[in-house]
Amino acid sequence: MRLGVNVPNFGPGTDPGVLRRWAQTAEGLGFDLLMVSDHVVITPDVAQKYPAPFYEPFTTLAWLAGCTSRIALGTTVLIVPYRHPLLVARMAANLNDLSGGRLVLGVGVGWARQEFEALGVAHERRGRLTDEHLAAIRAAWAGEHDYRSGGIPIWVGGNSDAALRRAARFGEAWHPLRNTMSYLRETWPRLKDLAAGQGRPVPDLAPRIMLRVTASPVTGPDRLAGVGTIEQITDDLEQLRLLGAGTVVLDPFSGDPAETLHPEAAWEMIAAVAARRGAR
Repeated sequence: MRLGVNVPNFGPGTDPGVLRRWAQTAEGLGFDLLMVSDHVVITPDVAQKYPAPFYEPFTTLAWLAGCTSRIALGTTVLIVPYRHPLLVARMAANLNDLSGGRLVLGVGVGWARQEFEALGVAHERRGRLTDEHLAAIRAAWAGEHDYRSGGIPIWVGGNSDAALRRAARFGEAWHPLRNTMSYLRETWPRLKDLAAGQGRPVPDLAPRIMLRVTASPVTGPDRLAGVGTIEQITDDLEQLRLLGAGTVVLDPFSGDPAETLHPEAAWEMIAAVAARRGAR
C-alpha cells in the first residue's frame, strides 16, 4: 500500500520555500505521493478554512515537480466545475508529461457557494457540470498525439451516492476525505455494487485520512481514522490495507491556519508514521 501526504498550499506560513521543504521532506521520508488542495477565489467562505495566500495547484505542482525526482504529485481535490474541461485536460496532460508521468488528478464538485458565484458558475449544477467535464476530459485525453496524457489516474472524491456513482463511472480510485473506519468499511461494498451495476471495474480505494498523533488513545465511535496514538494510526493503516486500499493519503492539517506557521509539528508526525512503516 502506498502512502501519501496532503501538503497545505495555503495559509499565513506558506511560501515557496516552505512548499519546497514540504515536498522534499515527504520524498526524503519515503512517501509515495504528495497532494495539494484547490481554490481559485478566496471568498469569505473559503477564507474561513483556507486563508490566503493560496497557491494554485497546477502551478504549484509543476514547480514542485522540478524540486523532486520520484514522488507522485496530485490534487485533493481539483474542483472540476471551476475551469473549462479542455483547459484542465491540457494543464493536467502537460504537467504529467513534464513530470515524467507522476500526476494523480483527484477531483470533486466543490462546496463554496460564494466562490462559485465569483467565478460565474452555477452552484446548484456543480454535480452535473462535474460529470460533463470529466467526460470531456476523458475524450480529450483519447487524442494521444495532441494531449499525450499518459494515462493520468482520476481519483473521485466525495461521500454522497452521486459521488460514488461518479467514482464508479469515471474513477481509477474513490478518494473519500476524513472519515471513520466504520464508514469506510460500510461504504466500500456499496461502491463495489455500483461499479458492478454499471458494468465497470471496481475503482481502487484511496482515502485521505486525518493525521493527528496523541499521547493517549482516542476512543469512541466518532474517532476519525488517523487520529490517536501512533499505535492506533498504524493499526488504521493496516486495517485500510486489509480493506483493499491501494493508497492512503495522510492529512496533518487539523483546521487552524496558524499551523502553517509551524510546519515542523506536521513533519514530526509524518516522520513518526514513516518510521513505523520502515520498521514493518
